Amino acid sequence: MRVVGSSMLSALKRLSTRKPPTLVSNIRSLSSFGTMSLPERQPFSPDFFFRQLFDGESSTYSYLLADLKNGDAVIIDPVLEQAKRDAQLVKDLGFQLKYAINTHMHADHITGSGWLRKLTGCQTVIAAASGAKADRHLKEGDRIDFGTHVIDTLATPGHTNGCMSYVIKDQGCIFTGDTVLIRGCGRTDFQEGCPRNLYDNVHCKIFTLPENFRIYPAHDYKGQLESSVWEEKRYNPRLTKDIEEFVKIMDTLNLPYPKKIDVSVPANRECGVYDIPKE
Repeated sequence: MRVVGSSMLSALKRLSTRKPPTLVSNIRSLSSFGTMSLPERQPFSPDFFFRQLFDGESSTYSYLLADLKNGDAVIIDPVLEQAKRDAQLVKDLGFQLKYAINTHMHADHITGSGWLRKLTGCQTVIAAASGAKADRHLKEGDRIDFGTHVIDTLATPGHTNGCMSYVIKDQGCIFTGDTVLIRGCGRTDFQEGCPRNLYDNVHCKIFTLPENFRIYPAHDYKGQLESSVWEEKRYNPRLTKDIEEFVKIMDTLNLPYPKKIDVSVPANRECGVYDIPKE
């Protein structure tokens, strides 16, 4: 039988009492190699209400936002078929809907803003450049207030000539309509669209925002809910190209004619009012 020396016994004792590496230390080790480079998310403030809503037929996201202190609310990009749902939600939560806001004149669905005006007494809002009727027409730099919260407006034409993006700086988010989608962007082959304008506006006005700003689009067709400036600057397969390649991509998409454009655009010029359902 071999006799183990005292130095060997001491080494074995140290090994037996050594603690295994923790999950935190493993994560720190991974991050040191640069695998975790996402910017820190800015949380919403306690007095800011956010609810993302969805219309399955058009894959449209609507956004109900409110000030929890005084109950003032706005909704961005409401859909006609969901107007009663949205009005009921506003009532259930005890909010007062001030504005129904559109990011642009949509071609794939009829806006719910006109019907919500009749259901709730809110005002309808859209960019002046869109050519659509509304209670309030916006130009870049105009502000929309609800309670203590402020929406700043950016003119971001390109998908259409009347696209607006809405920024809430204190909450670290932007509502981009069809200008920036998650890993994509809106088509530019109708409604006075222009790929060069879209590219310039995205790179000069949206991609210059802080990288941790959340991006909330008007649509998604793959079940994704949100993105960020950081993500789209790195992974958007169209908008990461140089401008000449981007224009070439957009000019050769060969997309089918939008199914509802001949109904939606005339209705949306009237803010959806003329086609409000009887019930």
